[in-house]
Amino acid sequence: MEKQFYENVNVIDSVEKDGFKVEILEYKDLKGSKDASLAEELFYVRNAGMALKQVKVTLEDSALITEAGALYFHKGNIEAAANVGGMGGLARKLIKNKLTNESTFNPMYRGSGEVFLEPGFGHFIILELENDSIVVDKGLFYCCDKGLEVGVATQKNLSSGFLGGEGWFQTKISGSGVCVLEIPVPLEEILKYELEDERLQVDGNFALLRSASVKYSVAKSSKALIGALTSGEGLLQTFEGTGRVWLAPTQPVYGRLKEDITELAQAGKYLNNPA
Repeated sequence: MEKQFYENVNVIDSVEKDGFKVEILEYKDLKGSKDASLAEELFYVRNAGMALKQVKVTLEDSALITEAGALYFHKGNIEAAANVGGMGGLARKLIKNKLTNESTFNPMYRGSGEVFLEPGFGHFIILELENDSIVVDKGLFYCCDKGLEVGVATQKNLSSGFLGGEGWFQTKISGSGVCVLEIPVPLEEILKYELEDERLQVDGNFALLRSASVKYSVAKSSKALIGALTSGEGLLQTFEGTGRVWLAPTQPVYGRLKEDITELAQAGKYLNNPA
């Protein structure tokens, strides 16, 4: 790529494996505004520490599978394919779409060259799996190499399906390869736990990822009902066994802040324009 492009971009993470290289790019600055109001928005974005990011994948006789609509542009000898997988694959993908809200068809880009995905102000993380399976929240999958399969994980008990806050189905990523997830908070705000025949209980829906080997259920915070009532706690997401669990404890905080800002904006609009 052009030298000027690289001068305004940092590579904040990268992984290369078997002809598949993925990089997380971060733009140092955005200076293209010629509108005063937009320049003001960019000023606040910059001072808030937000940075535009983009996923770049370099293929060498390999293949990339993405979430639908993620492609920005590509260069080289690259062909796009629907990645349906026959009638059986089509049926599985239609079911996955209904159950997990993930795209029915994940486009595949095969060949040699560079693929750039949609830039945005979100956060990305690269994971390497080696004959392993993970279960992630709906909507976190962004892209992966051809060695991984994106499917459906079904909750194993009534408590997790009805009361867990995640619904009956989540996204399951299995196999050996590299994948990218779009996460709701910066990587620095994620707690990564490795359970060794242990239990982890969480009061809230901020567990992003778990090993498929980790059992998930929902339980009261105390075995006795009176204990649950006096403790002030209700039902807890419970993870048991051996494997990894990733938590985003700051995610609910951002949600509450967004709600407060929305309420303040609505109140200000009412004061300025009373009915």
